[in-house]
Amino acid sequence: MLRVAGLNVPLCADADARACALALKKLRLTQQDIASWRVAKHSVDARDRGDVHFVYAVDLTLKQDEAAFLRRLKPGTAALAAPDAPLAPPPAASRAHAPVVVGMGPCGLFAALYLARAGLNPICLERGERVDQRARSVQRFFDGGALDENSNVQFGEGGAGAFSDGKLTTGIKDPRCRQVLTILHAHGAPESILYQAHPHVGTDRLPQAVASIREEILRLGGQVRFGARLTGIETQNGALRAIRYIERGQEQELPCEQLILAVGHSARDTFAMLHGSGLPLECKPFSVGFRAEHLQTEIDKSLYHAAAGHPVLPVGEYQLSQHVSGGRCVYTFCMCPGGSVCAAASEENAVVTNGMSLHARNGKNANAAVVVSVDGRDFDNDPAKAVAFQRQLEQAAYRAGGGGYLAPAETVGSFLAGRGQLELGAVQPTYPRGVTPADLGALLPDELSSALRDGLNSFGRKLAAYRAPDAVLTGLETRTSSPVRLLRDKETLVCEALPGLYPCGEGAGYAGGIMTAAVDGVRCAAALMKRYKPCE
Repeated sequence: MLRVAGLNVPLCADADARACALALKKLRLTQQDIASWRVAKHSVDARDRGDVHFVYAVDLTLKQDEAAFLRRLKPGTAALAAPDAPLAPPPAASRAHAPVVVGMGPCGLFAALYLARAGLNPICLERGERVDQRARSVQRFFDGGALDENSNVQFGEGGAGAFSDGKLTTGIKDPRCRQVLTILHAHGAPESILYQAHPHVGTDRLPQAVASIREEILRLGGQVRFGARLTGIETQNGALRAIRYIERGQEQELPCEQLILAVGHSARDTFAMLHGSGLPLECKPFSVGFRAEHLQTEIDKSLYHAAAGHPVLPVGEYQLSQHVSGGRCVYTFCMCPGGSVCAAASEENAVVTNGMSLHARNGKNANAAVVVSVDGRDFDNDPAKAVAFQRQLEQAAYRAGGGGYLAPAETVGSFLAGRGQLELGAVQPTYPRGVTPADLGALLPDELSSALRDGLNSFGRKLAAYRAPDAVLTGLETRTSSPVRLLRDKETLVCEALPGLYPCGEGAGYAGGIMTAAVDGVRCAAALMKRYKPCE
């Protein structure tokens, strides 16, 4: 298969076909010369406001010897496309006990799938509910009901990513990324994720894919136990022997010599248990701030200029960053085009915000986290202090909202001026529990509030929509990533202090987003299989 990249195509309904025609023209071939073709990559180039167009890469399967044909081309005209990674690993050795996977977010889900395809029959523990039941619990909370501390936006099958934009973009260059995308597509995610420059699934379609992957794990001999929360680990002679967990109010013990720990970035009780067990945790950088909402039409105008509103253009999305005084960085994170702000608390009397979008991204507002970085230096390199800082901010946000999980909110113009007012205009807040006017700057340390103001002013110079004084800020955003890292060996991926334990994904501090978490799950599963010893 040959890949032809850098194909510029005007905005039109038949852009895919035009890209193929351009690729054929570049190679001096016709449709009769190829067996098949596919879009390999598709993006929008809006750098020149007078010439917004698509950029394609197209893969062609020739009817002739491709390597020989490639040698006759001018260098740089085309290249051999890398083959897709295999979907299933090789068979694994026998074992005394089935490996255990704790957590069924993208990391644990893909780790378990990989193990199940290898015939290892993993036992999966998830503290929350299966994704369909979880969706109902989350909606009840959005509608004003009680918070379930074990099944919410943070916890439950699918992880925090199940209630997000379902964004699959990543900066890592790992061949397993293609494998993850292929598996998601095979389980019901849209085909477009295989070639979009910024692929996404949407919070309405990701749960179906998650449930389908779980069913494959079960068909292959794996087990999944919902409502099962990890409470402890047992060791013998310096190695993992068993784990303890609570299921339906009863504490259980499970023999376990191989554990993939994929608990997610909000499992504070697990972090405390690990810390109390003497395992090596350290502070890692994370960020705090708020959700910024703008009219999606204004974002589109800022990005696409005169081409905004063209029917073939995707909904506009952005990523902004600015280094500010004090060595900190203010940046946007988890941008949700045409989405809404969601209530993401996982503890009583605390307010946490996040963002989500449906696959269609057809909501009136765009939202993104606007956050500022913090790290171990802010917490004396004490993981407990980092977690306490998050919790203190969330509790302060709850109080500022007036209780009932209302969120404190302020318009951008007011925040920049320090007025503490919600001066609503065209942008209406979408946080489902309701908002209360508040001084957001007073909820954060002065240094962080000042940094966020500097960042917003900088963003306004980069993206016109950010100059809107009636954009709405809703607080607080505190769960950008895990505040702690559980140390592991770089090669074996095993915990440095406990053989048999594989710290994995966002909760362990080794991922940030659906794709990186899923890839880390596959890596840890492969590492576990490599070290498995046959039964004696």
